[in-house]
Amino acid sequence: MAKIKWLGHSAFELKLAEKTVFIDPWIEGNPKSPIKLSEVTHADVICVTHDHGDHLGDAFSICKKTKAVLVATFELCNYAQSNGVQNVVGMNIGGTAEVKGLKITMVQAFHTAARGAPTGFVLQGGGKIVYHAGDTGLFGDMQLIGKLYHPNVALLPMGSYYTMGPLEAAEAVRLITPEIVVPMHYQTFPVLVQSIDEFTKFVREKAPQVKVVGLKPGEYFDF
Repeated sequence: MAKIKWLGHSAFELKLAEKTVFIDPWIEGNPKSPIKLSEVTHADVICVTHDHGDHLGDAFSICKKTKAVLVATFELCNYAQSNGVQNVVGMNIGGTAEVKGLKITMVQAFHTAARGAPTGFVLQGGGKIVYHAGDTGLFGDMQLIGKLYHPNVALLPMGSYYTMGPLEAAEAVRLITPEIVVPMHYQTFPVLVQSIDEFTKFVREKAPQVKVVGLKPGEYFDF
């Protein structure tokens, strides 16, 4: 059994193969975060998709506090080390690393970044597979992510303006065909889409076999 908790925006706490993974842990300053940074007392792995503040967030602080391993691009990990983070896995797009018993593959994302490149992650452990797309627009090779890794759960942005909107994200669901899709990167700022209703409607039209799980910040589900 695995567990996913949404921490608002694109931040998640994932329990996978008895390991605790935080992805894009923006907590302090996140208006949708259901927790405080002081409440994070344990982490095994921190995955950061890119270096924008609403994704890099509190990754360095958590790594220093918990001794978690930071997984990110080579350039971002170099920056982390220069800021006192000791345990890093600085990889690059297309590569796979074994980290704390988890198999982590870095995949592409179409966005921007100041250091390295924007990315997504496919995490495998305990017989479960999770794809976190990071910040991205729609791209056709998402079909390859579905074909190669067969994710049980896809965490996809759908807030538009900075990322895919509801229509594009639903097409991404059709390409990837996960068992479950969890929408993210919406509602946080006024400029973003505020509801998953339109996204859910498009998914029902394009990929009716995929279950949409809309979480509230702090909610989790087992899969």
